[in-house]
Amino acid sequence: MSGDHSLGRDHAHAHAHAHAHAEGLDHDHDLGRDHDLDLAVRLLAGTPTHEGRDPLVLRRWAEAAEEFGRRMSPDPLPVRVVERDGGLAAGLLARYRSRPPVVEVYVDTVDRAERLVTELGWRNWFPAGSVLAAALAHERAHAWLHHTRVRSEFKRALGHTALRLGPRRLYAHVAGADELAAHAYARAACGLGRSPLLLTEALAAAMSKKPEVPESETDRWVS
Repeated sequence: MSGDHSLGRDHAHAHAHAHAHAEGLDHDHDLGRDHDLDLAVRLLAGTPTHEGRDPLVLRRWAEAAEEFGRRMSPDPLPVRVVERDGGLAAGLLARYRSRPPVVEVYVDTVDRAERLVTELGWRNWFPAGSVLAAALAHERAHAWLHHTRVRSEFKRALGHTALRLGPRRLYAHVAGADELAAHAYARAACGLGRSPLLLTEALAAAMSKKPEVPESETDRWVS
């Protein structure tokens, strides 16, 4: 669930891959028992270009991305925040637009996510108001990761070698890793008990059960 995060055009940051087919909230309770790292590995495994990757490689990348995200200290993001509706139908929680710099927050999705936290008994992990705070922190992390220096450091931390020329290495982008770093940063910055990735997967699973929201719109939640 990660795409081109170029600040040179409008873009969306995918928040989670969730292919939910269970009924009721039991699936979401089961999801809560999964370790955050396992969720991260599944996200990478479901990201295009990673088909057939060694699960141990995906796990190593996930660990590196989360560690990098936890350690990040982004500069404040000087953008306007605009509240919008229609996020549930579009599969959007928040979205960064670069020209002009603005973060669009979809209040209907934020409200649904807050209610879902209560329904699932996850309030200890996600305090009231933390959905919005985490979404804004997530966007700040993505903007920071776009800086050339930071992106180079991130690639080096992931260690995915695209080319070797003697002792020199050219490091490649790892699709989906930005998303994991942004989630890890948001969790650390907001003091959450679990990764926001858990909540967005649960939200996508819950919305996939609603007939008015096409499944294609609930497979991917972005922020």
